[in-house]
Amino acid sequence: MSVLDAPAGSGPRPGGTDSRTALIPVFARLKLALLRNGLRQSSGRRAAYIASVVGALLIAAGMTLGLVLLRGHAHADSLVVLLAAVVALGWAVMPLFFSAGDETLDPTRLVMLPLRPRPLIVALLVSSLIGLGPLFTLCLAAGSVTALAHGAGAVVFAVLAVPLTLLVCVALARAVAAANTRLLTSRKGRDLAVLSGLVIAVGIQVVNFGAQRLGQAGGLSSLDPAADVLRWVPPASAVGSVGSAAEGAYGRAGVQLLLAVAALVALLWLWQRTLTKLMTAPDGSTTAAAEPGRDKAGRTGAGLWALLPEGRTGTVMQRSLRYVARDPKTKAAWVTALAVGLIVPLINALQGQGSVYFACFASGMLGIQMYNQFGQDTSAFWMVAETISSPRDAYLELRARALALLLITLPYTVLVAVVTAALLGDWPVLPGVVGLSFALLGAMLATGATASVLFPYSVPQEGAFKNVAPGQAGLAWISILGGMVTAAVLSAPVIALTITLHVTGRTDWLWLLVPVGAAYGALIAWGGVRLAAPRMAARLPEIISAVSKG
Repeated sequence: MSVLDAPAGSGPRPGGTDSRTALIPVFARLKLALLRNGLRQSSGRRAAYIASVVGALLIAAGMTLGLVLLRGHAHADSLVVLLAAVVALGWAVMPLFFSAGDETLDPTRLVMLPLRPRPLIVALLVSSLIGLGPLFTLCLAAGSVTALAHGAGAVVFAVLAVPLTLLVCVALARAVAAANTRLLTSRKGRDLAVLSGLVIAVGIQVVNFGAQRLGQAGGLSSLDPAADVLRWVPPASAVGSVGSAAEGAYGRAGVQLLLAVAALVALLWLWQRTLTKLMTAPDGSTTAAAEPGRDKAGRTGAGLWALLPEGRTGTVMQRSLRYVARDPKTKAAWVTALAVGLIVPLINALQGQGSVYFACFASGMLGIQMYNQFGQDTSAFWMVAETISSPRDAYLELRARALALLLITLPYTVLVAVVTAALLGDWPVLPGVVGLSFALLGAMLATGATASVLFPYSVPQEGAFKNVAPGQAGLAWISILGGMVTAAVLSAPVIALTITLHVTGRTDWLWLLVPVGAAYGALIAWGGVRLAAPRMAARLPEIISAVSKG
């Protein structure tokens, strides 16, 4: 009988080994077997893994050496405390975006085994220490405490802080993974994988901006205020305890270390509770499809959907908004536009080099979502085409899609403009920015509707970052670049009016741009949709063929 066949509460085994300790080597061998079998699948995967290991070890060695060289620096404690907090944050979000890389993150695979949560989490925690991530974290923790450990007392705290920091990070990752297992193994989990590239890109920009600000602020001393707070937040508190002990503040060091211990205990308890619920509660596959009280057939008039107009307009708007919420490719495009549209003006404003007019970038990014409206429907567009028998039907279809986009873009454009103006303290220019943004957004809606009809292309369903079917890249470039240039030309009257008011010094009249920009944008958008509608009704077969190639 194997160790997994024995009841978890059966007491000690012959030879003095109980079920809890017996699980540890089993799960350690399981983790090693998973790594070994994964590398056996192909030579390319093996080469990529070896290259990643070598690269990560070189980076870890370099960072560890740099931390050691900080030994004796006046502000070394602030840097290592912040580094510990950033590493812990990385462990917290890593399971949400890279869960597919480790099959052991899904404890539901063990649900049929006679295992109790408490011994199971001990074994899983130990097996989680096997891998490149824990080794990298261990190197950083060792380098951090080396930079702070001065004196015998500090060395004692350092010896305790290194494994405690690693255990808190690993337990945090496991607790987050267990709490989101249902999500990570569902369609929404795949949505997160699509968005992971965006999160990494945004994170890189934030880190780059932080490094620039650090250089401008005069060195590591600018980190002290944030470090003073984070040194009491586990697991950074464990690293901070070494610095406190080096200063002779053993009472403070003990409290900081106890905070990390308490965090570890709390995470393990939370992990155990989540694991118990996960392995005993039914999921969607074992519950009835129609629960009591659930609205049948997804009524279109339920909840917030009831606020939409009736008839075809409300139906099309609801369909478009559901694409944004449910389709991974559409969701990724929207999140990218929303994030970049805010980050560009925000970064420029924080650097003190920007203008409030950078907020118009948000209108440009969001207006792009009007382009290739039918590509997101893929081959299902033929069902939409079946409901279009006249230019009037096509007009209602395009108008409803534009209105659905405006529900998000209009308030977001105003929000970005207000935030940018607040950061720069340039409130008098805000009306001009809002009016110009409205005009630009209306122009992009007009050109987007026309481009969607004249240059439709397919969006492949496979591949997270593959947004154009083979052979249609030219159509995509013509649609987007040509439409953006045309939109800029159509916005020229409002742009000229804005420049005139600034050049003549009549900035107190910029408030006129709000109604002017809104009216002009609405007129241009209406004209573009009216112009595209009859062409859409006449080109339905070509559109169906183009968007179905993926």
